[in-house]
Amino acid sequence: MIQRQQETLKDVIIKFAGDSGDGMQLTGQQFTNNTALLGIDIATFPDFPAEIRAPQGTIAGVSGFQLHFSSDQVFTPGDYCDVLVAMNAAALKTHLPTLKKGGKIIVDIDGFDSKNLRLANYPNEISPLTNGSLEGYQVIQIAITKLTRTCLQEIVELSVKERDRAKNMFTLGFIYWMYGRTLDSTIAFLKERFAKKPLILDSNIKVLQAGYNYGDTTETFTTQYHVEKAHLPKGMYRNVTGNQALAYGIIAASVQSGLPVFLGSYPITPASDILHELSKHKNFSVHTFQAEDEIAAISSAIGASYGGYLGMTTTSGPGVALKSEAIGLAVMLEIPLIIFDIQRGGPSTGLPTKTEQSDLLQAYYGRNGECPLPVVAAATPADCFAMVFEAIRIAIQHMTPVMFLSDGYIANGAAPWKFPNSKDLPKITVNFKKELDEGETKLMPYKRNEQLVRPWAVPGVKGLEHRIGGLEKQNITGNVSYDGENHQKMVKIRQAKVDNIAHLLPDQKMDAGEDSGDILVLGWGSTYGVIQSVVLALRAQNMHISHVHLRYIRPFPKNLGVILKNFKKVIVPEINNGQLIKIIRDQYLIDAKGYNKIMGIPISKSELFAFIEDEHRTLF
Repeated sequence: MIQRQQETLKDVIIKFAGDSGDGMQLTGQQFTNNTALLGIDIATFPDFPAEIRAPQGTIAGVSGFQLHFSSDQVFTPGDYCDVLVAMNAAALKTHLPTLKKGGKIIVDIDGFDSKNLRLANYPNEISPLTNGSLEGYQVIQIAITKLTRTCLQEIVELSVKERDRAKNMFTLGFIYWMYGRTLDSTIAFLKERFAKKPLILDSNIKVLQAGYNYGDTTETFTTQYHVEKAHLPKGMYRNVTGNQALAYGIIAASVQSGLPVFLGSYPITPASDILHELSKHKNFSVHTFQAEDEIAAISSAIGASYGGYLGMTTTSGPGVALKSEAIGLAVMLEIPLIIFDIQRGGPSTGLPTKTEQSDLLQAYYGRNGECPLPVVAAATPADCFAMVFEAIRIAIQHMTPVMFLSDGYIANGAAPWKFPNSKDLPKITVNFKKELDEGETKLMPYKRNEQLVRPWAVPGVKGLEHRIGGLEKQNITGNVSYDGENHQKMVKIRQAKVDNIAHLLPDQKMDAGEDSGDILVLGWGSTYGVIQSVVLALRAQNMHISHVHLRYIRPFPKNLGVILKNFKKVIVPEINNGQLIKIIRDQYLIDAKGYNKIMGIPISKSELFAFIEDEHRTLF
């Protein structure tokens, strides 16, 4: 009888890697969902190949999914993994540098034949499994493909290719055994997904169980590992990606405002999942339209907003460029509209499946003329829910388009999300103009209230007929005007309206540390996790360091300037070539120091930690 050891770990980082057809994303997502159901904190980083279908077995076709789960609070998917699952030679070659020394490597030996070695560019087709290059690692070799085929050999209706598609389930079953999990959540998922395909359902469940039984009945692995439940605030949680949380935030804001949703969208990575998710929720008065191009997408959304809907459009950086003239029209019209920019590497088509924070200056200034609009950004996948709710509130209450920034890391990454209670969500007040004011003989579409907000008059209301369009408007009347003084006045009014939003925003809070000290690390967007983990680690070493993370970026919270001046040095880490830092230097005359990474991957904890330590030494 095999003697099993049980070992409890504080945290684990696993990387699943294989060919883009090996199902590594599904494998990672299922393990993530299983982990979240146990109440263990988790952060993930899906890493997709840029090619739609790169040649099988090549470096370009490697798809990865990294997840970090822990009994403590998790902020990042981790720098280096403890376990690397490599389904072929290319996956091992690509991700071996990210594995900790002494870490575990689980390989499908059937992915290391001469063909796979040649495609992965191993010299002389010599296998790393036999040449001694993996000394210092714990290598577990399993004939996953062969065992999957054997498991399904009695199902004669399946071709060899169809059988091989189930090998990710064998891998998942083995990992479930390795970490003492049950198969229940994945079996339930398979039953729902393949309810109308009983043959595929039975084969996947059979292989999943075979992988689990392989770990249980062989001496391949004699130790099972367990990670305890995390001490998270009490409440009901679910696993959520950034794009899912964003879609749910849209629906919540629709309910709380009483406005139906219209999404005009053209599919683009990594924003497409928002369209996919929202299209499932027609029961919440959600209307989705897949347009023929980016310009048609935003133009339809502008029409919806003009007609009294909650108009919005989703895209990434290249799409924002195409939409820029229409965004300017929405600014001129002063209508509520949300533009979701889920950023990726650029310029041009750039790195469509890699992450970057490269569109901040585009969001600020990327339109012709003086064309200001508010900009907000989410910090984590779960944060997308709250911040999209805020973006919609600002758009409606201030009659303005709003730019919402996320990126591929947030959009595709997953984390536990504590369900908000619907009764705790604030109402979003909508004030349609329904009749002329006393003394008015006709509608004055640019007559403003104390916040400089013009009325929202929808078509079809008798007596409220008015002119709109992209030509400059005369103040108050809305008539077309080419007068220079009027143009300057309207430009100043539109800018003041956006600037005044700062007076109605909550004060900027400290994410970690005191509101004064030696170093302030100022961040925005997806750098939240790495900054927070580094700052907490340095504070544990008695460094006087704090963290502020911006969600409101245009305008900034009104107390931000005071906070910045209370520190000897301000450091701004960004996944770009330095964009927020330019705006901070311009507005606050702060000689901030940037840390920039533009490699399509997040900033790692170790590199930021070392950089801040070096900067701290220069203070003394």
